[in-house]
Amino acid sequence: MEKIKIDSSKCIGCGKCVKDCVASSLYLEGGKVKLREGCIECGHCFAVCPEKAIEMPGYDTSGCVEITPMTSIDSDTLLQAMKSRRTVRQFKDIPVEQEKIDRILEAGRYAPTGANSQNVAYTILSDKKDELERECVKLFRAGVKVGSKFSSSLKNKDINDTFFFKGAPLVIVVSGHDSVNATLASAYMEIEANSLGLGVLYSGFFCGCAALNPKIKANLHLPKGHKAVTCMIIGYPAVDYKRIPPRKPPKVNIL
Repeated sequence: MEKIKIDSSKCIGCGKCVKDCVASSLYLEGGKVKLREGCIECGHCFAVCPEKAIEMPGYDTSGCVEITPMTSIDSDTLLQAMKSRRTVRQFKDIPVEQEKIDRILEAGRYAPTGANSQNVAYTILSDKKDELERECVKLFRAGVKVGSKFSSSLKNKDINDTFFFKGAPLVIVVSGHDSVNATLASAYMEIEANSLGLGVLYSGFFCGCAALNPKIKANLHLPKGHKAVTCMIIGYPAVDYKRIPPRKPPKVNIL
């Protein structure tokens, strides 16, 4: 199947797609755009063409409507909202609606990936959520007892039965071949979750368990070559924060 398809009858030869092509796979010939090898299917040409002369046959483009620029969002409000976000560790016993789960995943799907690899995967813990939490709790309790690498950070913690998932209704493990793409996707997902009134906790402890315990990792059924990069605990907050906490000054080097 063709990666992109150019409708020559619509192409006006403006060259906007050629100029914006990440892989230099497009060129002008005889006043029309042509395609050569190297296309990474990033969709820049599809997005920039003023005449809708480019199609992407391998993709469902029915939802590809006109863009909403970030400048349409008031920057002061956006920054204030980002500064106001808090990590949530107390959740209400209310399920997250499927529509909201779909929107969170959609936000992750549109996060940038290097070379447009789109190699991030999402594992929603459903029937195995309690079983995996029990395995992690068992591992951490044993770790504290024998003085493992976890003990210094957990010595004052009560490793109770809901230590990892905090009783939250939704757990999504974001995985990938490398950490950057999956982390970017997670950040997009958190912003969308927050906009839907949901709180998020990143459980680094769970990802540590998945890396150390083959049984836990096997039960995640991650795609081949993937590692669990983030574990997002999501639900309706049972805590109400009143103000933005202080932060240390940023560390900035000017070279």
